[in-house]
Amino acid sequence: MKIVLVEPLGISSELLEKYAGEIRGLGHEFVSYAARPADTAELCARVEGADAVMVANLPFPKEAVGASGNLKYIDIAFTGVDHVDIAACKERGISVSNASGYSDVAVAELAFGLMLGLSRNIVPCNQVVRRAGTKDGLVGTELFGKTLGVVGTGKIGATVIRIALAFGMKVIAHSRTVKPELETLGVRFTSLPELMEESDIVTLHVPQNTSTSGMISRELIGRMKPGAILINTARGPIVDSNALAEALESGRLRGAGIDVFEAEPPIPEDHPLVKAPNALLTPHVAFATVEALERRAEIVFGNLKAWLAGTVQNSVCCLLYT
Repeated sequence: MKIVLVEPLGISSELLEKYAGEIRGLGHEFVSYAARPADTAELCARVEGADAVMVANLPFPKEAVGASGNLKYIDIAFTGVDHVDIAACKERGISVSNASGYSDVAVAELAFGLMLGLSRNIVPCNQVVRRAGTKDGLVGTELFGKTLGVVGTGKIGATVIRIALAFGMKVIAHSRTVKPELETLGVRFTSLPELMEESDIVTLHVPQNTSTSGMISRELIGRMKPGAILINTARGPIVDSNALAEALESGRLRGAGIDVFEAEPPIPEDHPLVKAPNALLTPHVAFATVEALERRAEIVFGNLKAWLAGTVQNSVCCLLYT
């Protein structure tokens, strides 16, 4: 069979060649590319003739799904799958897997990095020191004793919860299902409006789908505590960015730590959060650590070998927030 890796996985060439050699050793053709395609036409050209395709977070539209009459499997090297036309895959009977779990620690750690950065004014402190300034106006707050609201208690959300408890935070959560194993740790599950009203910090850990797009609406942002912080390392369209920017500009919210936007960075200069005060922005980097990327490669090549052997593991059907 012909397997095509259409974009880089962010690992060393030596590690990629190790995995590629294993696939070729099984009698299959393996083709990889060192750079992303320039456009959909180039992507479709890369896919042509492939039986299986490996893709990270590159948009993979219906045209690409249909570009190879042989395509039977898409191996997504990412947790979220909203960038791949899953409906088109279902129509064509194409199996799809993802790499759920590879970045649980990486995303959770960045979420806390953003919380700490905003709570302790780390970026403004760095700037003022370079201007020969002092701490005046930059006294921070502690995470200890604060109420953290976790929206989505899947693997990443659960990792965040355990870190929060180690910080001495009180944790409340909202998810599609209540998790008894988290309740035993002292986590209280509640409705989303109540979580927004009670939390000092709200952190989002849900996938993007029809039930979560626009979830953090203007109305819910308006329910947040004055001086609260919102963290989003999940997906940009989950949050009403205009409403969030207005809440920051008015001073109602203390800050927002945002790693994801409506589209992949670079984001436009006129995006509402770019000039919003106390918005700590990162370019969709939560998943990107050396350890996570190597773990991701191990998972997706494991998925591929399992599929070649007749089993679809880490299958994607319809991801709901958990």
